Amino acid sequence: MTRPRGFTLIELIIVIVLLAIVATISVQFVTFSTQGAIDTSDRQQRSLTGVVISEQITRALREALPTSVRTDGTCIEWMPILAASNYLTLPKGSSPTSFDAVPLASGTAVSGRIVVYGYSGSLYNASNPDPGVISPPALMDSSTNPAPVTFNGGASHRFKGKSPERRFYVVDEPKTLCQSGRFLYRYSNYPVSGSIDPKAVTPEVMAATLQANSLVFAIAPPSLKRGAVVSFQLVLESPNSDETLTIQQEVQIRNVP
Repeated sequence: MTRPRGFTLIELIIVIVLLAIVATISVQFVTFSTQGAIDTSDRQQRSLTGVVISEQITRALREALPTSVRTDGTCIEWMPILAASNYLTLPKGSSPTSFDAVPLASGTAVSGRIVVYGYSGSLYNASNPDPGVISPPALMDSSTNPAPVTFNGGASHRFKGKSPERRFYVVDEPKTLCQSGRFLYRYSNYPVSGSIDPKAVTPEVMAATLQANSLVFAIAPPSLKRGAVVSFQLVLESPNSDETLTIQQEVQIRNVP
């Protein structure tokens, strides 16, 4: 007579132990694979964020008038160029209110401050001396030839120096980039001031994953042979790990006097 066959208690315990080992290994494999995918995604996101931030800063600074770029180490300020042309005559007399220039190719009007040979003085003198390198707000009308450039409100101004190429620039109000905590802010729509202090206006957030106090700016001033060179460094942090990404970049500002 055949005896019924089955599993002993020891065999069941061994099977349970083996299954537990296999399950543990499988769970660990899935966990490590998932974490690896998350880490890879974070690195790609940080890399993309770094490219976007550095490109935004680079494009903004390349529009700057070289002599308007200044920094205190953690913030950088500049005046964007709106237009450029050649003057025919500089303002003359005791209280000149306008001068003539070559019209813009677009034939349009442009409003801003006029800068002639920005190497001969400070663009951020809040008292706006007469003579000076930067004018009060003005309007350039290119619908006629020559194009009149008129200071707003009948204001008068004489320029401190002359450009070797009779060149002048129309610049916008100052812009500033600053880090505060983990955020990178862009400031605009504030008046010219002797110091970098735009925080009275509401800023725009450009980035939100910076390591605290990691943004640093440095400037090689412009000369008569080359434009200014701005270098900056920042560190991006991952919200899901301790990994960081350091970004270093140089921007050459090619505009000339």
